Amino acid sequence: MFIKFLIMKKKIAVLTGSGISAESGLKTFRDSGGLWEGHDVYSVATPEGWRKDKKLVLDFYNERRRQMLKAGPNEAHMSLVRLEEKYDVTIITQNVDDLHERAGSEKIIHLHGELNKARSTIDPGLIYELNGKDINEGDKCEKGSQLRPHIVWFGELVPKMEEAVMHAYNADIMIVIGTSLVVYPAAGLVGAVSSDIPVYIIDPVKPDYYTHRNKLYFIEKKATEGTRELTEQLLK
Repeated sequence: MFIKFLIMKKKIAVLTGSGISAESGLKTFRDSGGLWEGHDVYSVATPEGWRKDKKLVLDFYNERRRQMLKAGPNEAHMSLVRLEEKYDVTIITQNVDDLHERAGSEKIIHLHGELNKARSTIDPGLIYELNGKDINEGDKCEKGSQLRPHIVWFGELVPKMEEAVMHAYNADIMIVIGTSLVVYPAAGLVGAVSSDIPVYIIDPVKPDYYTHRNKLYFIEKKATEGTRELTEQLLK
């Protein structure tokens, strides 16, 4: 009689921020004094900015989408895909680009929305794939309301936060890449991780938070180099 044993892969939760996309050439407002491509973030990333000037907001995200389509996944994105050979990997990203998808990652949670999608302004459940197209004034959902970028703006709830917390809580390993851990609620995900599992933070600038954890490891390098090194270590 043969007994088959099901070998469960260890779970890795990966939180990624602007630093991983920056190495693909996508600009961020992380260290630019609240400016994003020359715009005050509150004029293009808040409900108030949308109500004040819809055309400005639509033009802004249309241009961001065009930039995204010209960029490609970098070595850090590809290294995370390699981890799936041995681990059950869930990517929790603060980024609105689709570079993780194009790299080939299987499980991705977009906390702050997705550039390549639009949604209804009266029914947030109506979400549409853009496939690289612009959103223009007059583009409407099936219920007749103007479409807006499928982006979580400042002051709005993060609808996928509960799902992200669940993955962080159940993780055997957590990896944080390219985020300063100052933007909440995403930064609080490290606090959801069990205190007895390892947390690796990859960023050239060492964050001040979570230094009280016992199994906290800092890799003070850019996303591509640091993620490659950690992936090689975890796959051994």
